[in-house]
Amino acid sequence: MTPIHLIDEEEEQEIAGFDAETFTQQALTSKKNLAALIDHTLLKPEATQEQVIRLCREAAEHGFACAMVNPTWAALTYAELAGTGIPVGVVVGFPLGAAMGTTKRDEAAALVKVGAHDIDMVLNVGLLKSGENQAVEQDIAGVVEVVHDAGAIVKVILETCLLTVEEKLRASELAIAAGADFIKTSTGFSTGGATPEDVALMRGVAGGRCGVKASGGIRTLADAKRMLEAGANRIGASASVTIVGELKAA
Repeated sequence: MTPIHLIDEEEEQEIAGFDAETFTQQALTSKKNLAALIDHTLLKPEATQEQVIRLCREAAEHGFACAMVNPTWAALTYAELAGTGIPVGVVVGFPLGAAMGTTKRDEAAALVKVGAHDIDMVLNVGLLKSGENQAVEQDIAGVVEVVHDAGAIVKVILETCLLTVEEKLRASELAIAAGADFIKTSTGFSTGGATPEDVALMRGVAGGRCGVKASGGIRTLADAKRMLEAGANRIGASASVTIVGELKAA
């Protein structure tokens, strides 16, 4: 089993570099600020073209962080969002994370070519649980390389509901070492979604080194607020319009 990376003094300073309280206060000062950190998401397998187009129009109207869709809809989403300034988000190796690393890399490369900017990839949970740390890191790094070369970003989904505390900590470190821009809690398709406890644990590892995305089961403003207070700086939700609509601020 390959040992995980140990942090040095410079990284310790980065880990202390995120102020969740201040970030939350700023995020909740306006609907615009809140929307700007929500990935407006539609990943149901039965989602239709009409529903994807509606998602894109809502993302543009409210100014969401991105419109997150399945790979088959990436090109359509890019065309619908042209000129809006809203990025296209697409999942890779979804929802199991058990595809070959080369498959994930090739999928990511194809998606950035058609305009995807946010690539949310699923970590290989089985490899992580087997103690194959180097293989897990390489799996992520392969996607990170092609995505970063295209000027896009990678969020790594840990699927925290399937992990022990030690595995969550190790998965977070491996994703950060591989160059992830965000570590993310959940696909929303497994046995559980985001919890404030998992978000706080992940932020404790990440500090200021990368972002933390809470996703899975976030349906209300109160849900989103709990995740922000725990240390998330990105939210993934299909109930985005409802969440923003609950905010009383301008």
